[in-house]
Amino acid sequence: MPPGKALRDTVEDQPAGPRPLAPLPCDVEAVFPELIGTAREATLLYPRAGQPGPGESSVGGPLLWPADEPWPMCAEPGHYKPLEPPVGPEPVAMVPVVQLYARDVPGLIFPAGTDLLQILWCPLVHEDDQYAANPRLHWRNTVLTAADAMAGEPPHPHTADEDYLPRPCTVSPTPAVEYPNGDLPEGLGEVLGQRSQALKEQKGYGYFEVATTQQSKVGGYPGWTQPPDWPDCAGCGTRMEHLLSITATEPGSGRWLPLDEWDSSQDETATPCWTAEADPAALEALGHDMDMGDLGGMYFFVCRNCPGTPYTHRYDC
Repeated sequence: MPPGKALRDTVEDQPAGPRPLAPLPCDVEAVFPELIGTAREATLLYPRAGQPGPGESSVGGPLLWPADEPWPMCAEPGHYKPLEPPVGPEPVAMVPVVQLYARDVPGLIFPAGTDLLQILWCPLVHEDDQYAANPRLHWRNTVLTAADAMAGEPPHPHTADEDYLPRPCTVSPTPAVEYPNGDLPEGLGEVLGQRSQALKEQKGYGYFEVATTQQSKVGGYPGWTQPPDWPDCAGCGTRMEHLLSITATEPGSGRWLPLDEWDSSQDETATPCWTAEADPAALEALGHDMDMGDLGGMYFFVCRNCPGTPYTHRYDC
């Protein structure tokens, strides 16, 4: 068998299916007409503990990596683990965080000639980098990469902050439509907050819990836990586009909990989606198991106007 053929076949034969979601309980724009035009399409990732392979989209799983490209190492002298002795001079191997194949995320726009997105980061705190992990992003061509892919296991970091060390997870990219949370137009947050509370008292649900998401996703709005901090491109000065969010929180209940993870004692036809609870057996598998500070998130942004699709990130907790 030619080198790389088995891996190419694996790459081509691993579709990822979306999760079934309950419908929105109301027409958001009819109830909150001020939000007309603010809806955004997102792809919710739903990372679940598993054993993905390099030919699959994943969070924290193995990457399809070129054999002739050295594994990235972080040699920053100031990276550290809080409340621990100094790390020392030995470079720390970066860890896989995200791998997404174009076939699994149709809404994700890839630069010309690429169909694979990979993100790694140094799993230590960097004071000069928002007190968070230090990431790198790669766009690749699947066929070219698989033809001469690395064999065996990549280097493992000799030390790591558990907050930034994801466990291997499969993903189920699921299309959804969401509305702004932290990114509400100026002055509208307080108004919607009051009306959302009134809606909750009347119907049992509010705007923020059924129309906004704070979970790992591609596109849509960043899953901010602090006030928004949108970056501008250093090259052209325009606001950068939200590429994806990796967040510490994943829904274990409520509107965004997939129907197939509901507690079996609940009747899907009678239980309101905003009161749904997860099957206890499903809870252990939820998420990538990173606290990211204090249930924070890492948000990645790109500029599609400048050559090379420059990227940057923001972190909050």
